[in-house]
Amino acid sequence: MSAPPAQGSFAVDAIAFWAPTLPGWSHAHGALRDEQAPLVAPAKRPAPELLAAAERRRVPDTVALALEVAAAAVRASGRDAAALPSVFTSTHGDLAVSDYMCATLASSPTLISPTKFHNSVHNAAAGYWTIATGCRETSTALSAFDASFAAGLLEAASQCRTDDRAVLLVAFDVEASGALASVVASEGLLACALVLAPSAGPTSVYTIDWQLERETVAAPALRSAAARSLAGNAMAGALPVLEALATADRGDASLALPIAPALALRLTARAIVVAQARP
Repeated sequence: MSAPPAQGSFAVDAIAFWAPTLPGWSHAHGALRDEQAPLVAPAKRPAPELLAAAERRRVPDTVALALEVAAAAVRASGRDAAALPSVFTSTHGDLAVSDYMCATLASSPTLISPTKFHNSVHNAAAGYWTIATGCRETSTALSAFDASFAAGLLEAASQCRTDDRAVLLVAFDVEASGALASVVASEGLLACALVLAPSAGPTSVYTIDWQLERETVAAPALRSAAARSLAGNAMAGALPVLEALATADRGDASLALPIAPALALRLTARAIVVAQARP
């Protein structure tokens, strides 16, 4: 078996983002450039149109967030959701459901809700997505604690290069609640999705060169006020990359993400400038 690739490049065909104060990539893009302020009144939790009305109300926050950004990214990319392999990454999964499961098992184990149980698995969001879109392609659900976004991006980039095909990356985390809040730090709701492609196409907006290095690095500092306002979420590791993409047209957009104590993912992003047609 050949070793996995340790470097490569890919195009970003589309980006989607959702947080209560930045509900959408167009809003987040401006805020991450310090050109637009986050919403003062937070938006309500998204209701993904892929699901039937009853399911929208019943699914946990993780599923609602993941499907919202996944659908938005795929729609913007112009690709067929059913034909895209996917990587779903989350630091903790659904903390509210996990807290319910632990509390119920400790007090009344025979009263566990079947619906809550099937939403407690780490690949719940990936399962909802593949069923809702009729996708039979490979789906990966992973977690790497604070490095969950970096690990998810590395997995998606590796698949993109090795298989020479587009890949959907979805990252999300929610607020800690109940007893778990005393041992897990996560605030608010945060989700993003990227469609990675082996080479730039008609909808591509960025290219990223990546390389896996044996070195110890610290998490990149957040530069924008908007990103710092979301830093309490467990998926905050995505924010430096999104900042780099949002400001790639201004010059240097290079950074390194820690994956392990002596392993880092180095990235260099470039904006794709679309030539304007002459009148």
